[in-house]
Amino acid sequence: MAYRAISGIGEFGLIDKIAALAEPTLHTVQNLITGIGDDCAVYQPSAGLLQVATTDMLVEQVHFDLLTTPLKLLGSKSISVNVSDICAMNALPRYALISIAVPASFSVEMIEALYEGMAYAATEYGVAIAGGDTSSSRSGLVISVSMIGEVSAEQLTHRSGAKPGELICVSGTLGGSAAGLKLLMREKEIMLEHIENNEPYNKSTMADLKEYSNAFQNHLSPIARLDIVRLLHSKNIRPSSMIDISDGLSSDLQHICRSSNTGALVHEGRIPIHPGTRRIAEELQDDALTWALTGGEDYQLLFTISKKEYEAIADNKDIAVIGETTDKEEGLLLSDIYGMTIDLRTVKGFDHFSS
Repeated sequence: MAYRAISGIGEFGLIDKIAALAEPTLHTVQNLITGIGDDCAVYQPSAGLLQVATTDMLVEQVHFDLLTTPLKLLGSKSISVNVSDICAMNALPRYALISIAVPASFSVEMIEALYEGMAYAATEYGVAIAGGDTSSSRSGLVISVSMIGEVSAEQLTHRSGAKPGELICVSGTLGGSAAGLKLLMREKEIMLEHIENNEPYNKSTMADLKEYSNAFQNHLSPIARLDIVRLLHSKNIRPSSMIDISDGLSSDLQHICRSSNTGALVHEGRIPIHPGTRRIAEELQDDALTWALTGGEDYQLLFTISKKEYEAIADNKDIAVIGETTDKEEGLLLSDIYGMTIDLRTVKGFDHFSS
């Protein structure tokens, strides 16, 4: 029997296969509304109220490097990325279950720092850490967080509701997390080079990193946009579709369009990129637009909304209109600053199993 490498189908191809195998089990529970394929599973425990559930795993040397990631910030991030998934359903987070696999070399103080970060973030979001599990690990630290949220049936938002002719909106700015990661990788290389050459690596040999503090924060300690969800609730607005930007604008917009059976036209000049991110890209001889499209881990909200409903939030300076949804036949296009169009399907975001 010939075996195929996972890299041949990629992360999303693997998810599709898992979803097909899991599909028969969905019929064993009457009130399960949504299974694999969105940011959260959706369950209806009672009339009018829906529960949304998500889980996310952070694996050492895949999602983080302890040489560049303080444990307290890692704990905070592990909560934020799950809250972001809850927000993508237009829901509010309620409680979390946390499991960790820990190498024997870890100290008690290291785990305390990790959970201090988790507790801080959970308190900020109004989330209860209600339980979990612990295990030893022979291959690095692994953190798995499952989170439950709530939303009314009238407010629940999927990836699949976009229609042609709607506005494509994004919160905050994009590319900042990628900028922070690039800088951390640069500093790590400098540190390892000093160690290899038996040279001291301390404050006198480090670059002045204060000017990069926002980029570091964007990557190490992202903030889930619960404030945007609360704004939408206060205006009684339900976006037609929504997703959080974890894999990059290009990939996550493709998820919406594929689920909604639409196309999209995005304008490069409207994509919100912080000036500091652009300066870092120039310094590192890289491209800030590429970071915004493919870098991922910005954890901003990407959503579609009718032009009429947008009027109620048009004065919010932290929400940018970057384009419009189109008919599926028109494809997924990016109009650049020179008037040329690029097929966004060729601009790949993060894929865990890419070759």
